[in-house]
Amino acid sequence: MAIEIERKFLLANDNWRSGVVKSINYRQGYLNSDENSSVRVRVSDDTAKLNIKSATIGAQRSEYEYSIPAEDAHELLSTLCRLPLVEKTRHIVIVGAHTWEIDEFKGDNQGLIVAEIELNAADEVFEKLDWVGDEVTEDVRYYNNQLSRNPYSTW
Repeated sequence: MAIEIERKFLLANDNWRSGVVKSINYRQGYLNSDENSSVRVRVSDDTAKLNIKSATIGAQRSEYEYSIPAEDAHELLSTLCRLPLVEKTRHIVIVGAHTWEIDEFKGDNQGLIVAEIELNAADEVFEKLDWVGDEVTEDVRYYNNQLSRNPYSTW
C-alpha cells in the first residue's frame, strides 16, 4: 500500500519565492469522490497521471498514482471530470533535506497559495521558515478535491 504523509500550511509572506528551483503548471479534475476515496486526473507540463487517494482527513493517507497517455487525460478533463477544474502552478523550494511544494492556484481558486511538505513519518521534524504560516492539514476546505467542489472564490 502506498502511503502519503503530507502537511499543509498557508503562507505568511512571499519570502519563499526567492528559493524556487522549479515551477510546474497543473490542470486537474475529479472523476469521482465520496466518503472513501477520490479519483483524479492530472496533467502537468510533461506528464499525465491518474491518482486514487483515500478520503482520510489529516497528514497520512493512502495514495496510488499511475501514468496515462496525455491525450486520454485531456479528453477525461474535458468530458468526464467535475467542474471547475483545479488549475495551479506548483513551485518547488528545497529547505535542507525537505522539498516544499507551494501551490499557487488559478481560475476559480485564484488568490489561494498553500505550501505542502511530504514527510517520511507523521512526527518527523522539519524546518519552518518565516514564510510558513498557519497549518491547515486538518481543514478539508484546502484539499484539492474540495476546491473543485467549493472553490476559494466562493468562500
